[in-house]
Amino acid sequence: MLWIADLHVKSRRLSNKMTSPMHAAVVGTGFIGPVHVEALRRAGVVVKGILGSQPEKTRIAAESLGLSHAYESYDELLADAEVDAVHITTPNRYHFEQATAALKAGKHVMCEKPLAMNSSQTQSLVELAKECHLAAGVCYNIRFYPLCHHAASMFQNYDCGQFVHVNGSYVQDWLLKETDFNWRVLSEDGGELRAVADIGTHWLDLVQFIVGHKVTRVFADLNTVFEQRLRPEGGVETFSGGKPAADDLVAVNIDTEDCGSVLLKFDNGATGNLWVSQMTAGRKNCLRFEMGGTQSSISWNSQSPNEMWIGHRDQPNQSLLRDPALLGASAAEMSHYPGGHNEGFPDTFKQLFRSFYDYIGKQDFTQSPAFPTFQDGHYEVLICEAILQSHRQQQWVDVAPVQESGSGATRHSP
Repeated sequence: MLWIADLHVKSRRLSNKMTSPMHAAVVGTGFIGPVHVEALRRAGVVVKGILGSQPEKTRIAAESLGLSHAYESYDELLADAEVDAVHITTPNRYHFEQATAALKAGKHVMCEKPLAMNSSQTQSLVELAKECHLAAGVCYNIRFYPLCHHAASMFQNYDCGQFVHVNGSYVQDWLLKETDFNWRVLSEDGGELRAVADIGTHWLDLVQFIVGHKVTRVFADLNTVFEQRLRPEGGVETFSGGKPAADDLVAVNIDTEDCGSVLLKFDNGATGNLWVSQMTAGRKNCLRFEMGGTQSSISWNSQSPNEMWIGHRDQPNQSLLRDPALLGASAAEMSHYPGGHNEGFPDTFKQLFRSFYDYIGKQDFTQSPAFPTFQDGHYEVLICEAILQSHRQQQWVDVAPVQESGSGATRHSP
């Protein structure tokens, strides 16, 4: 295959650039694309340009973000020899095609979740990334709150004892009303699962990362509250809060879930449950978990990310405030401000991207990455497919097994 020979040439060229700042390009100009741009800059990566779904969106985004280049096409972006990595923040149905093209063009890839629309596509991407010897990450940024890394070190060091159970939720309210509409509610754009795939996989990835065990069985019960939603003719951006005029609405059939619950079993016999909803009034973006070990338990809430509760039976409970001086080594490394100086959502992207580009800079892809990989993204999609099957059959379903590859493991040792 000619593209493989060309890839080796590009890889050698990239190796010679490691002493200079790396360059990235972002695909997607909606809510999350600009978040990537800002975080990349804070991580010391040069953002060469951006590409939107329409020329006008591209131009406006480039101007508002102060970017030097507004790409006219994806082909132009991939042909840019200065671009080392592509950040994909487009609707889910484009992920597979865009990630495949970027890898074949010799670009490292950071893709928003879910990685692709089904496990056949994600498996293909895992194999391609391994074949190309390129860094391939999925943007599960919530891992990169410092206290989440600290929780992982506590379970790894058995400070909590053996992991036995977890419960929690990820809830929002931005799709509470019948008139709330976004491409994510359409299965052809986002996939057959919506709330679970869009935000539930964040919770699942985070919990598995912390406890160091994989979900292996699920029992799901999902609910579509609005079987029809009223779609504005012009569409609505994510979290925009826009209110369309009544005469600008069209009824659209909905076949993705608004909320649901999932019982979980882990590979060590531990159990758990997850509640996910995009229709919980007043909860704007709230991930919570409480996980129990045989010695201690831990509770954390993403809306108060600089505080973690640690529960004991035979001594007073603790409330740990994020302070690098009090955290494990991995958590302290990604905690860039002193205690009392809060770090939040934008900082998680910065720390994720630092991890990603530091890995690229070392040019040793035999090592296990510290960021969520395509392998992790593939496993999350396997869990989603098991959840959907369980909901439809109303029974326990095993998560399909996956072969480990050189693209990275589920758990990074914090």
